[in-house]
Amino acid sequence: MLATKPEAATTFPISWVREQFPALHGEPRTVFFDNGAGAQVPQRVLDAVHDHLLSRNAQRGGRYRQSKEVDTVLSKARESVATFLNAREPEEIAFGMNATSFMRLISLAIGYALGQRREIVITDLDHEANIATWLALEHAGASIRWWKVRRDGALYVEDLEQILTPNTRLVACTMASNAIGSVLGIRAIAERTHSVGAELFVDAVHFGPHGLIDVQELECDYLVCSGYKIFGPHMGFLWGRRAALDALPTFREDFIPDTAPAKYEIGTYVYENVAGMQAAISYLGELGKRVKNGTGSAGGRSALTAAMHAIREYEIRLSSALLAGMAKIANITVYGRNKPSDADSRVPTVCFNVGNVRPQAVTERLAARGIAVRDGHMYSPRLMRRLGLSDTSGAVRASLVHYNTIEEIDSLLHELQNIVSAR
Repeated sequence: MLATKPEAATTFPISWVREQFPALHGEPRTVFFDNGAGAQVPQRVLDAVHDHLLSRNAQRGGRYRQSKEVDTVLSKARESVATFLNAREPEEIAFGMNATSFMRLISLAIGYALGQRREIVITDLDHEANIATWLALEHAGASIRWWKVRRDGALYVEDLEQILTPNTRLVACTMASNAIGSVLGIRAIAERTHSVGAELFVDAVHFGPHGLIDVQELECDYLVCSGYKIFGPHMGFLWGRRAALDALPTFREDFIPDTAPAKYEIGTYVYENVAGMQAAISYLGELGKRVKNGTGSAGGRSALTAAMHAIREYEIRLSSALLAGMAKIANITVYGRNKPSDADSRVPTVCFNVGNVRPQAVTERLAARGIAVRDGHMYSPRLMRRLGLSDTSGAVRASLVHYNTIEEIDSLLHELQNIVSAR
């Protein structure tokens, strides 16, 4: 069951892209379709981590050369991430262990500053990390209001409008579902949220590798990402409006200034992984320069914009091909927006089941054929229940990124057809 290769897909420099990722060429070969759990990294990321550990494995803030170099690395990485997100200033970026820890840090601060506005809006589309951290504020007097996903796997702004009140303190939502791939219109959500004087917290972890993020255009108030989803090492970063970050109360040691980003960078994080994150962004910049036919600087916002637009366009083709191929195989159920024409309203993350075959059995069969996918609730058990699925066995998820190919999709479709035929 072959996917149809779109003619325009040849304009994307897929051969060069795949050359950058050593893991794609290991033996035995693996088709990495579990990128929603963490993507592979380019060689330059490995080099950056290695160089940091070899040349400047020191604590920041010292007066000797290696320590000063750490300060420089962190400063340059902060500037790179600020450019990647189009932040107004590098000081709006904080580095840490992961996105979940930043979610909790912000939720604790919000909990201390609820005031008269005690309503928190959360969704059942989200990763559990962006649900449980806000539910934990109920003990501080927060009132939780649910923005419910519809049966098509999408959240609708008109439903949010019915929930917002003058007492809404914050709306927390994802930018793209890590389970079923639905993409949300964050700008429209921000407009509705701000219309009642509330703030918007965005989980951009799953969207991060798939398209352009512009925090000024989105008009949200806080946003978190995970570096290891965006072709970097394990780390996370937080963006927030500077005034909002400075205003929130946080735990900090007495000698730490009560301003961003220092007040949010609790303890020592993994400096070499921050260096690796900067290298990942430089890879994206180089990709952008290539799709712009070599014009401009690989380190600027314009190159990153070009890269993420090119990735988005290429991945829409991947989504369309995958959905079209699955539609031709009997007994496959794809959850959420499942038509090839829906490709521009989702990322190439497809959640599905194969008849009555257990999701675990499907993933094991695919793993034996060198295709890495995932089964379970995808850290979204509430969404699974909403879709009528068990929150333990859940479904199968194939999550693609821009280094994946039509040929790899064909391999997946072939094996799924074999599973169906063997029933």
